[in-house]
Amino acid sequence: MKKLKNNSGVTLIEILIGILISVIMMGAMFTSYTVVNNSYSQVTDKAAISSAGRDMLGMIIRDIRNAGFQYFGDRITTNSKLAPILITKDTSYNSCDKIELVSGDVNVTYPTGKPPIYEYSRYKITYECKASNIIDKVTGNKINAFAIYKTREKWSSTKLDWLNTTTDSDDSTYENQLVTDYIVDLVFIPYDDEGKRISPPPTATNSTKDYLYKIKTIDIALTVRSKKQFYRKSKPREILALFDPKRNKGKSADRYLRDMIIVTAHARNLGIQWQKKMKKVLL
Repeated sequence: MKKLKNNSGVTLIEILIGILISVIMMGAMFTSYTVVNNSYSQVTDKAAISSAGRDMLGMIIRDIRNAGFQYFGDRITTNSKLAPILITKDTSYNSCDKIELVSGDVNVTYPTGKPPIYEYSRYKITYECKASNIIDKVTGNKINAFAIYKTREKWSSTKLDWLNTTTDSDDSTYENQLVTDYIVDLVFIPYDDEGKRISPPPTATNSTKDYLYKIKTIDIALTVRSKKQFYRKSKPREILALFDPKRNKGKSADRYLRDMIIVTAHARNLGIQWQKKMKKVLL
């Protein structure tokens, strides 16, 4: 029997070296994937909270722009309860600012063979914060954040007051509808037509009542918190507010991302006509 002269093959040591190299390559690939995936997750989380905050602000801005609007022919008697914009500051520094916005609406019916019938009305939109009811899966307690609720009320010309959204049935009204959650703070700051800050925000009875119908713009600062932990490590991070240091939330040592969005809304329906029309109400 003829013997083989050349015995070629792979030794056990070569196989082990090959396995080791493969393991190192797989480890490097997994590490790179983890880094890229974490970075992508952070970017998407940041975009998500920014998008949620801007959607919320977009809704508030539309209602601020509509505040004070009324249709030609609206003869509803106006009093201090129908002030177009009312801002209630959070003086306890444990919640958010509250804003109430009043505007007009009309419902038109077309009877057969008769002129159209116009029914004018006024509605008040309210945005306010309440403690969030979301439960933290880690601690089992409610998260340290707020939720923004929206209420829509209708004015009664007979009662000369806002209808109760619970006892007075009306399909066009609602109360305490949850709009968004994971809110850290919500601030409203009004300015007059000269760009000067109106402080305190005007009401029908306080020291700045003459500016109640002279609000030109409103700065809105909304601070939103991420739903999931964002940072890898926990370290003290300052949570700041807009213009008022007393509203600063101090330092938080958790791993959540907080994003502040600041926009300016123009109260375009408050102007000379409103000032003339409401002069008698303020006196």
